[in-house]
Amino acid sequence: MANKTVAVESKLNEKFVIESDIRGHKVIIDQPANAGGTDTGPTPLELMFASLAGCIGTIGRIVAMQQRIDLKGMNIKVEGDLDVDGLLGKPIDGRVGFEGITISVSVDADMTDAEKEAFIHEVDVRCPVSENLLHATPVSIKLA
Repeated sequence: MANKTVAVESKLNEKFVIESDIRGHKVIIDQPANAGGTDTGPTPLELMFASLAGCIGTIGRIVAMQQRIDLKGMNIKVEGDLDVDGLLGKPIDGRVGFEGITISVSVDADMTDAEKEAFIHEVDVRCPVSENLLHATPVSIKLA
């Protein structure tokens, strides 16, 4: 078994600006101006969707290399709806998170539709971000 620890350190600055240091890469998370932010970066939810799309694309490239598929590229769209009242502390009937997430993928490769379906299924099964969203992963929060 090959274990790997993934860690990100972040700091909340003024207003909603959160600065994360990821292996020396600076990532800014913020809120739109109409939500009280300064719009200097994507929201946490947008970044989560970008992470999911990035994982699908990365695993897609790995699977294509392993299966010797000439993958020219992929277009990946991730979307979902949530009731923002919950994150604002207002009572809601459903959950605070997304009711569902849809990933739409266009595969640019010389494959039949059936082969593309099998390819995308293999990619999804091997994507750690998708797997973590699909299955309950214990999350603990503690005071440091």
